[in-house]
Amino acid sequence: MATDNNKFQAIISHCKEYGFIFQSSEIYDGLSAVYDYGQNGSELKRNIRDYWWKSMTQFHENIVGIDAAIFMHPTTWKASGHVDNFSDPMIDNKDSKKRYRVDHLIEAHAEKLALEGKKEEEAALLQSMDNLLAKDDFDGLKRLIEDNKIKCSVSGTAHWTDIRQFNLMFSTQLGSVAEEASEIYLRPETAQGIFVNFLNVQKTGRMKIPFGIAQVGKAFRNEIVARQFVFRMREFEQMEMQFFVRPGTQKEWYEYWKAERMKWHLSLGISPDKYRFHDHVKLAFYADAACDIEYDFPIGFKEVEGIHSRTDHDLSRHQEYSKKKMQYFDTEINQNYIPYVIETSIGLDRTVLMVLSEAYAEEDLSTEDKKDSRVVLKFPAKLAPIKLAVLPLTKKDGLPEIAREIMDGCKKSFRCFYEEKDTIGKRYRRMDALGTPFCVTVDHQTKEDNTVTIRYRDSMQQERIPIAEISRIINEAIDQ
Repeated sequence: MATDNNKFQAIISHCKEYGFIFQSSEIYDGLSAVYDYGQNGSELKRNIRDYWWKSMTQFHENIVGIDAAIFMHPTTWKASGHVDNFSDPMIDNKDSKKRYRVDHLIEAHAEKLALEGKKEEEAALLQSMDNLLAKDDFDGLKRLIEDNKIKCSVSGTAHWTDIRQFNLMFSTQLGSVAEEASEIYLRPETAQGIFVNFLNVQKTGRMKIPFGIAQVGKAFRNEIVARQFVFRMREFEQMEMQFFVRPGTQKEWYEYWKAERMKWHLSLGISPDKYRFHDHVKLAFYADAACDIEYDFPIGFKEVEGIHSRTDHDLSRHQEYSKKKMQYFDTEINQNYIPYVIETSIGLDRTVLMVLSEAYAEEDLSTEDKKDSRVVLKFPAKLAPIKLAVLPLTKKDGLPEIAREIMDGCKKSFRCFYEEKDTIGKRYRRMDALGTPFCVTVDHQTKEDNTVTIRYRDSMQQERIPIAEISRIINEAIDQ
């Protein structure tokens, strides 16, 4: 696992400097593992969300979208198993009183080994951890921590408590008087909102199996050690699709969605060698197949999306707890059954980080005559926060007025940015740092022949084009 911590830190700094991502409540010293998206980050995030939504609900005739509430009846989480089972093995350091998630503690030590060049030791440690986690062998995990002399980052000691489970759900009260209020939870995943609405959607949409229900929404997990920027947060956004299939066909649909989702990832312009499938060592008791799509971040290969064959577990549990039938009548085989489910679940925030990691580049543009460099975000045009920058060469001679006309003509179709401050070179560099794929410069020749100079971000090449061609060129790039 090759890591580039310097690049990762550079991306985090760049996100702050250019309005992509800020620490939440920063003026109050921030809130750990909670982040705000700035003016450019929110555009990038929305573009990724819209692209996923479109690829699911617009490109597939048998998938529809919903938007379920964050609050749900508390029995939902009893039925789903989250109340009893949504927990992670935790360990406390006796000296610092700091609590760690066991896998995060061991993974952090493995990263240190990797940085020291001890690749074999790193691989052996992670393999041992996976095997022990798969068996829920807490004594073995504690021995693994002790044998590797893994220390607390605060106290620097290895005085550890026994390992125990800790529930990750946030709870709150519903009701105006605390004594009368009932405990409810902030949802730890969006999937259950789909499952409880299965029949509502199926009946009102007259959906025939196989069909899917997609949803994008916030989820909340009380991660004890949340780290690595927006990779693991306490408040995050998921893009999930539950695909309902006839029992017995789930294996072929699982393989179908593995291939389909990888195709989507590659459509972001990312090289196939930056991805890999990782089959789960330990399957949930109700699953018959599960894998992750992992991307090679600067911090190593990490999960971005999960694809799971969940059998009929979820709908069966909701039928049991709600006493409402969750069955589907299949007219083709003249049979009632509870559908099986294939789930695709991708983290939106992780995808933002993936797109940023892939796009970020520091380029040396030095020549024999002078030193020069740039930081550029090479976003695909369809994801770029700003598609076009319109730049009048000077603030006079009627050039700003022509530039404003171009802006007014283009901004109905895609997001544009206007700037007349600084030299044209500095403006180009700023647009490179924001990931803007196209800049057009309005100059004195524009007044004579209605042409502008268009500059392409990645190649930095420039050419003269008619003003009338601007929208077509950019829309074609967005549609790729």
